[in-house]
Amino acid sequence: MKQRFLLLWKANRSFFVFVCLMLIFRSAVADWNTVPTGSMKPTILEGDRIFVNKMAYDLRLPFTHISLLKRGDPARGDIIIFDSEVADKRLVKRVIGLPGDVVAMQQNQLWINGEKFSYQDSAAATGKIDKIENLLGVAHWVRRLGHESRHSSFKPVTVPPNHYLVLGDNRDNSADSRVIGFVPRGEIVGRSRHVVLSLNYDHYYLPRSDRFLEQLKVLTRLMV
Repeated sequence: MKQRFLLLWKANRSFFVFVCLMLIFRSAVADWNTVPTGSMKPTILEGDRIFVNKMAYDLRLPFTHISLLKRGDPARGDIIIFDSEVADKRLVKRVIGLPGDVVAMQQNQLWINGEKFSYQDSAAATGKIDKIENLLGVAHWVRRLGHESRHSSFKPVTVPPNHYLVLGDNRDNSADSRVIGFVPRGEIVGRSRHVVLSLNYDHYYLPRSDRFLEQLKVLTRLMV
């Protein structure tokens, strides 16, 4: 048995090394993540495969969440990928509240540290529920229902140290910090800024060629 294994190793050594290096690369450097739900609409669609920069915040020991070198912290407006212990799955959301921030929401209108967010109608909107949210300088699209839901409001909360408050851009259809609580820094896997490719789940998984390599748009900075 041992001899057969050695012969197999010698015959396929380059292939095995390539596979190992690829797995290490995907674990610690970069990968893609499939988005199966619409919680980040209109920014990210169901069927998008988004690029994940796993070195955006930390250099980690491969196949673990152990940080070998901290390279930075998530910024407000970043789209982060994290392994939620509470939800028991990997999630994609937008960073809204940083450690120490006091965040509140009233009828889908955000407040941070007593400052009210501004919203504008989007020229690219498909309906009145799409708005441009100015996240204290980072402008992006959000989607809301035409009526108030149970997620539309919450009282002021203070983001604890080493944690983040995250929301989906599809505000009334997202299991985010309003459901799972604050996200610990150690659960964050990486940051995404681009779609790699996209398949349309509603049309026989046909590719959406217009979304290939598309940037996850942060709009021009708006004046409050």
